[in-house]
Amino acid sequence: MPRISDLEVAILGMLYEEPQYGYQLEKTIEGWGMRNWTQIGFSSIYYVLKKLEKKELVTSKLERVEGKPSRKVFTITDLGRKTLKEKIVDLLSWNKKLINPFDLGLAYLNYLEPQKIIECLENYLESAEGRIKFLESSVKMQEELNTPYYVVALFSRPLATLKTEREWVTEFIEKIKREENL
Repeated sequence: MPRISDLEVAILGMLYEEPQYGYQLEKTIEGWGMRNWTQIGFSSIYYVLKKLEKKELVTSKLERVEGKPSRKVFTITDLGRKTLKEKIVDLLSWNKKLINPFDLGLAYLNYLEPQKIIECLENYLESAEGRIKFLESSVKMQEELNTPYYVVALFSRPLATLKTEREWVTEFIEKIKREENL
């Protein structure tokens, strides 16, 4: 079974239900708000499609459209479906280490003055608040639209994570103040 990246999973998942061409995939990405929960740029769509085709996980054919240039339509193969399902099982079964650049800042925060650290962390909290508000409104909107639970989860899970992070950062600021006698 071929190994596939998270980006390849994202593209295969969109092709699972119906064949699509590149620009159509971009519209699906925008419509699903996928850039909120996966890193997929417009320029990477065709690159990933070529990789998937090389691995025989998708096939393509030119489709003629009257009055427009031909477009390449991609279809998931049986091997692509099987590979995608195996990867989904893996993604849902194991807690994987996430690399967050915030931790790099934590590793070297001792190079900053305590007051500067607190200022940075307060800025972080402010930016997190904006994201929390966005996710809360997204969850509410998805629920009002009676969106399937697994789509709502794409917004409610990061919301829960951010709320926990907000609590941790707030407690950390208080710890710095206590330890530095601020």
